[in-house]
Amino acid sequence: MNVELKRINKFLSEVGYCSRREADKLIEAGRVTINGNVPEKGTKIGSEDVVAVDGKTVTNAKNKFVYLAFNKPVGIVCTTDTRVEKDNIIDFINYHKRIFPIGRLDKPSEGLILLTDDGDIVNKILRASNNHEKEYVVTVDKPISQTFIERMSNGIYLKDLGQTTKPCIVKKLGKFKFKIILTQGLNRQIRRMCEYLSYEVQTLKRVRIMNIKLDVPLGAYRELTPEEFTELNKLLVASTKVHKPIPHKRKPHGK
Repeated sequence: MNVELKRINKFLSEVGYCSRREADKLIEAGRVTINGNVPEKGTKIGSEDVVAVDGKTVTNAKNKFVYLAFNKPVGIVCTTDTRVEKDNIIDFINYHKRIFPIGRLDKPSEGLILLTDDGDIVNKILRASNNHEKEYVVTVDKPISQTFIERMSNGIYLKDLGQTTKPCIVKKLGKFKFKIILTQGLNRQIRRMCEYLSYEVQTLKRVRIMNIKLDVPLGAYRELTPEEFTELNKLLVASTKVHKPIPHKRKPHGK
């Protein structure tokens, strides 16, 4: 009789414990056990195996997944490691189920971040991260020039990251304020772009992720509506299609 096996990181994702990426980190840190033994990354398990994290058994509760839109305040850190960061997002929200953020928003920034206990959708969103729109409102320390708008829009070479930012939409909202829509998620991207042009970011707020808009007070959260979730999945399917690699056909020898 064939026994279906699955990788430990996929199991932890499917039961809603964490994303596959986070699961790999837990495994590397030695915090995961299978039948009491610490596994290697990539280990497969069967239905009879007992998986635990930090000594607590992980089970598939098969409950309805939760999807939250949260308005993160400045100073809150987007991490699930409550042992390290005092001002972490998990303790701040204090939700009754284990949830984790999808992606991150820097500690000095505020605004929209999504949280869930659905590991599969985390993987889908992170895989599509270079294709979906994220919108920010930013204030800087000196008047915004037309040159600043044009250079931000066309892409800037970030020497420390060794790459040029993708073209994006930038619109001036006021003397010191602008809106920017990215389809890229480089580390501290907006701050680095502004620094290159000798501007310093004063405030940075994310107001939209794909079709989800920020519409709750600072420090508050709400569940996604069924309509938002349906549209989100449609956008993720489109992103997957765009980024699906085209297999190369091998030419016969002699041609």
